[in-house]
Amino acid sequence: MIGSYDIAISVLYILGIVAIGLWAGLKKKKVVEGTSSNEYFLAGKSLKWPMIGLALFATNISCIHLVSLAQSGFDTGLLNGNFEWMAAFTLILLALFFVPFYLKSKVATLPDFLEKRYNRACRDWLAIVSIVSAIVIHIAFSFLAGGIVLKTLFGVNMYVSVVVIALLTGLYTIIGGLRAVVITESIQTIVLLTGAVVITVICFQNVGGWDAMTATLQQTNSLDKLSMLRGSGDKSGMPWYAVFLGYPVLGIWYWCADQTIVQRVLGAKDENHARVGSLFCGFIKILPVFIFVLPGLMAYVLAQKGMFDISSLQTVDATGKTITETKGIYTLMITQLVPTGLVGILVAALLSGLMSQISGALNSIATLASFDLYKRFNPAASDRKLVSVGKVSAAVALVVSISLLPLLNRYESLFNGLNDVIAHIAPPITTVFILGIFWKNASAKAAQLTLWIGSLLGVVVFAVNKLLPDTVISNIPFMMMAFYLFVACMFMQIVFSFIYPVKHTPESDALYWRSPMDPLRGATWKGIGNYKFLSLLLLGIMCLLYWLYQ
Repeated sequence: MIGSYDIAISVLYILGIVAIGLWAGLKKKKVVEGTSSNEYFLAGKSLKWPMIGLALFATNISCIHLVSLAQSGFDTGLLNGNFEWMAAFTLILLALFFVPFYLKSKVATLPDFLEKRYNRACRDWLAIVSIVSAIVIHIAFSFLAGGIVLKTLFGVNMYVSVVVIALLTGLYTIIGGLRAVVITESIQTIVLLTGAVVITVICFQNVGGWDAMTATLQQTNSLDKLSMLRGSGDKSGMPWYAVFLGYPVLGIWYWCADQTIVQRVLGAKDENHARVGSLFCGFIKILPVFIFVLPGLMAYVLAQKGMFDISSLQTVDATGKTITETKGIYTLMITQLVPTGLVGILVAALLSGLMSQISGALNSIATLASFDLYKRFNPAASDRKLVSVGKVSAAVALVVSISLLPLLNRYESLFNGLNDVIAHIAPPITTVFILGIFWKNASAKAAQLTLWIGSLLGVVVFAVNKLLPDTVISNIPFMMMAFYLFVACMFMQIVFSFIYPVKHTPESDALYWRSPMDPLRGATWKGIGNYKFLSLLLLGIMCLLYWLYQ
């Protein structure tokens, strides 16, 4: 439980964000009578690179990342930091290869892009899958992590706290649209990073510095916790080859083909702002390993030295074995290690992650429901009607996501649960996007069948894993399962493309790269803002970091 001073800081922060969100959304309405769909869903195509980068990061980093990455740091060390660092590579792909086509095709949604490149059936399928994934992955899991933390800190019923946060976040998101979302996300990113840095510094001071930490890890035979890349026999089930084979399947879908994330790029002022904004996010993604994962590892070291009490997280099972429920590690770190006055900042950081993730997902659901579903059956719908449908859809999504909490709470690790779901959703979508922009012979019918059969295959494999836990399939780590499903989907689309040859329209014929050098042509900013230079710089930094922490 935390003190009244810290509670006051947390409450004032929430009210401040809601007020800023409402102001940002309503301000534009005073300038232009009514609210156009372009303004509401894409911020009038006015976003510049700093805001795009910060908003991408804020939409990605939620309360579940702060809670679960600290948990993973305590349990397995830096290993799950791969999900953060590998993201930088996929953000380079987004900036170089995907952004130009998204902006060139002038789409409001990624399903709309699939229709231009393939056909209407592909658009419909991706719209439905994107809405479902946004509800489950971006909202429900975030609610669950936030509810667990708020219950521990404030003693409030998990569902009560989740409903209150949902209503407040939904208020400014549904009223203000993407402009309100991006402005509040930019603020929330700064608060989130500030809070994460605060707890990292406190943990670092308590542990006695890097040398003292490594000495303790060596004494407890846990030095491998500092390694990002593990051997094939590692008990984590995530060896180095699973990271490099499996993550790109998850990452390309998440960063390059997921509406909730890419919508910030679609609202860019121009191509250079979109590309540099994506790369800016890539640079920020270096930080989570050091400010989200590492504090959890330092908490483990403090526990080994008797300076961090985890007894409240421990229970004894029927066999007499002590089990530590590490979901609550981050909350325990706040209550035990952070002095009064700073706790409020840490809680504000947690709320920032929670609210930014939810607001971004709600805006994307509204966009998908309006443009890709409602407008199909009502092509003459007015902008005002599209905005209204989007608002109603976002409200319904909030209700559905809250109802999923009991089911998702069964995962021992929320972060692994989140990525387990993604691993079975991503492969067919990643496949059709990669082949769509890199292979001119990828046909519409082949993409359609790959999405249908690949998605069904993913559902079947996921069900087998949960219902029959002792099968050969259930023993395959989710990262490798993602890769195997991806290979199957690639094989499917290539074979189907020969069975059903491509018939390009003038529009689709312009939406694939003729050569690998084509993305690097065209006007670009001069100097340090050149996206080519920034891509090489980010690539070099990531290779150096992996060499240092291999």
